Amino acid sequence: MNFVILAAGQGKRMQSDLPKVLHPLAGRPLLAHVLDTARSAAATLGRPADLVVVVGHAGERVADAFAGHDGVRFVTQQPQLGTGHAVLQAAPLLNDAEPTLVLYGDVPLVRAETLVALVDARRRRGRGAQCTRCRSDRLRAHRA
Repeated sequence: MNFVILAAGQGKRMQSDLPKVLHPLAGRPLLAHVLDTARSAAATLGRPADLVVVVGHAGERVADAFAGHDGVRFVTQQPQLGTGHAVLQAAPLLNDAEPTLVLYGDVPLVRAETLVALVDARRRRGRGAQCTRCRSDRLRAHRA
């Protein structure tokens, strides 16, 4: 199962020199949580996880932080021309016979169960693409 994890952002609003996906949550980088979730979803579906992380800003720092993590490959998006362009950078590394999930490297709270349900819904409906979203009553607090 292909996972494209978008991690090229600068994180300007974080007011830090640390790449956004390397900021810690519960003692681990945000990206580590996303990688674990992807691996767990793939395992639940009985597939190996092929993890492609798209980096840009401080990409070497991100890749160095995850050196030695099995099954993680990095591709650089240069120049950074948006989300679709980022996914295109990963495309040559993807297995066309497997589903592809696109995740954000700075959104660590997506659960593996949600990803499994998304893949199952796509399979049941016979669609080539499937999207999910989050609904929150606290949306305004997140935009502050």
